[in-house]
This record gives sequence, C-alpha cells and structure tokens, in this order.
Amino acid sequence: MKTIKIGTGAGYADDRIQHGVDLVNYGQINYIIFECLAERTIAIAQQAKLKDPKLGYNNWLDIRLEPILKKAKAKGIKIISNMGAANPQAAAEKIASIAREQRVEGLKIAAVTGDDVFEQIKQLDSVMIEDGKKVSELGIDNLIAANAYLGAEPIVEALSAGADIVITGRVADPSLFVAPIAFENNLRLDGDWTMLGKATCAGHLMECGTYVSGGFYGDPGIKDIQGFDDLGQPICEFQSDGCFVITKRPQTGGEVSIGTCSEQLLYEIHDPARYITPDVVADFSAVTMEQVGPDRVSISNATGHPRTSTLKVNVAYHDSYAVIGEFSYGGVGCVDRAKLACDAAIKRFKRLNLPITECRTDIIGYNSLFSENTYGNGALPNEVRVRVAVRTSSKDYRQRGIIANEIRSLSFNGPYGYGGPSVVAKDVIAINSVLIPRELVHTTVTMTEV
Repeated sequence: MKTIKIGTGAGYADDRIQHGVDLVNYGQINYIIFECLAERTIAIAQQAKLKDPKLGYNNWLDIRLEPILKKAKAKGIKIISNMGAANPQAAAEKIASIAREQRVEGLKIAAVTGDDVFEQIKQLDSVMIEDGKKVSELGIDNLIAANAYLGAEPIVEALSAGADIVITGRVADPSLFVAPIAFENNLRLDGDWTMLGKATCAGHLMECGTYVSGGFYGDPGIKDIQGFDDLGQPICEFQSDGCFVITKRPQTGGEVSIGTCSEQLLYEIHDPARYITPDVVADFSAVTMEQVGPDRVSISNATGHPRTSTLKVNVAYHDSYAVIGEFSYGGVGCVDRAKLACDAAIKRFKRLNLPITECRTDIIGYNSLFSENTYGNGALPNEVRVRVAVRTSSKDYRQRGIIANEIRSLSFNGPYGYGGPSVVAKDVIAINSVLIPRELVHTTVTMTEV
C-alpha cells in the first residue's frame, strides 16, 4: 500500500524557522508544507505590493527556504507554500535567485496566481456574508484586496508539470495538503469526494503545525506537555486507502495524542458534518481516532460530498484608525492608580472633543478578560498594565497624534508610578466575506526553471 509522508514546516507566518530545517534534515518526508497566510496578512501584503511591485510575498520567505533549498532538492522533498501571498510570481523569482546563489540546478518553481479577484468583486458588487451589505457600501477608495480561496487543483497541475516547489497566494489551508495527496493517488478533483474528504481531514489536522503535536494544548496539572522549547512538527503518513497516521519526529517535545488531534479537528469547524472547502464539503462527523503507538494517532472514517458552485472571497478594506497605548503601575494601590488613569484619559478625550468613535480601557491582569468583581479571593495584583485603545475615523494624522500625546501625557499628568509606556497608531484593516461563482475565478500556473 502506497504511503506518502507530509510534514508541516510552518503553521503560521511567524512560526519557528528551525521546524522546517529539522523536518528536511531528519523527517524522512516526501513533502513539506509551509502554511503562512492569514486573512489580514494577505491584505497587508497587497498594500506592500502597491508600494513596490517586487514585494507582496511573505517577509520570511528567504529565511525559511535558504537553509533547506539545496537539501530538499537533493532528497527529492517537494515544497508547497502560500508564502506567495499577494505576489506569488515575485516570490518564485526570489526563490530562483536563492537557488542560483546556492548553485541548485534543475529546480522547477511553480507560481500559482488567480486568487486575486478584486476587479470581479467590484463589478459584481456582491453581498457580504457577515452583515448583508454590498461591497460598494464599504467605499471603493477603502477597498484594499479581494482574494478567493483556491483549492488543490492548480497545485496538482503544477506538481503534474514536475514542479519541485509550488508557491501560491490565497489557497484554503487544507488544500495545501490535499494537493500532494490527490496528485500521488491520482484522485479526480471533480468526483472522488470521499477520498478528498479524507485528504481534507488530514490537511485540517496538519495545517496549524504544532497545534496537533502539543502547541496551544498544554495546561500544567491538567494536560501536561513537556518540551515546549523543542516541539516536534507534525508528520502525516497518508495511505492510498485514505487512512492516515499523525505523528512527529522522535525525541522531540510535545505529544501527538487523541487529545491533541481531537482539539485540532474541532478547530474553526462550525459544522463537522459540513466543512466547506474549495475542494469538497468534508464530513468529519464519524471520524474515529486510535492511539496506535507513542506519538502516533490513526485517523479513519472522514468522508466528503460534492463541492459547492461558489468560492469564498475575503474582502479587505480600510475601516478606521486606532491609537493604542499601554503603561504600567506597580506596588501598593496600583489598581486604584490604574483606574484613576483610565478615568482621566476618557475625560480628557471628551474635554478636547476629539473625533473618537470608540474608546476602551483595560487594566490587564485585573479586569481585561473578566469583571473586576470576579478577581480571585478578593486579592489584588501587585502590578498591572493599563491599555487605552481608541478608534477614530479621522484621516487627519494630527488628530491621531493628539490622541497619542494625551496617553503619553499621563506620565506627568496622572497618578504616580507611570512606567513602561508604549503608544502606537495604525490603520484598522477589516475583513468581510463574499461568495463568487467558481467559474469566474481563473488560475494560472507559471513555471520558472533554474
């Protein structure tokens, strides 16, 4: 029975670099996937591309690939990643440049484009899923990007053309893993729904990296996890019958257990029986798990149903501006001094009649997550950090500067003990979603050879 081994080299944009290096060096894998794109990060990448057409891909692209490029090619490990973000072609050219510097020859790099549907969405003036408004109501000048979630199909096309590396923009996270499974098993992407459902289950478990091998899971005394300094990246051993095992490299930290796999299986899943992806409507409702060895969990009985006629599109737009300030108080009475500072900040904003649409103050460590009335046993913390967050629609940078200055001014004009100030002003990029007919999204695979 044919088995392919897929490792996750990164589960998000700022994941540890060493994970990918260790998997290529010691993981005995066939594919390594770097899942490094989120809804907001692609909007930021689109803004970078507008400023410089050579940018718009993940900032860590070269740092992640430089240590592994030569060895991955030598071992025949194929690399798939959405680090192309808003500019997969520029990312492919950057990878080719790295390969030339390292004298890696015979490398085929595929760039997948077509997820950018900005013009289609403007013309359709689609209704947004979250609030029922039309895209035009956001204001054309406020629109930043519109990216459709592509599926596995163009990646499979690239692999079929002999690509060693496939770099994409917005692709559904599980689809990065579905693609090599579909390619290696000659799956019909328009009909093998059961196997595509199984592949999607594997991809969903793997997409967040160490989430399935102990990351974001440990809770001392309840769920004890050791080795957070060296968590093992997960490896999926997928068999041609659709069963698969989630495991990790031996002698690494963390664990792969029914507990870790169960939590990741439910992650971001609204309806386990209808998990809608571009490739398939996956059904995880009958999934079974069995611990078949240390750090080895066998997964069975996922299935799938025909894919939808539409694709989801993230629409990113400029919503407003935010000014966020933090500072600390410590010692006896620190909570009372923090409350006094919060009160003073709000009253100052009102006194100056600043164009503020929303203001929130939090005393971190005291009332930022729970009501102050629920603080344990009536005891008070010995130190707190104050957070003052202000939203404004004003495009006048001077107004935002005044807001920031008011927060800083509490150092001289507030209670004693103000320390460790940090104040930032930034754009608020919001995300909404629409659906687009699948036939309006056209993908292209462009091959660069070194």
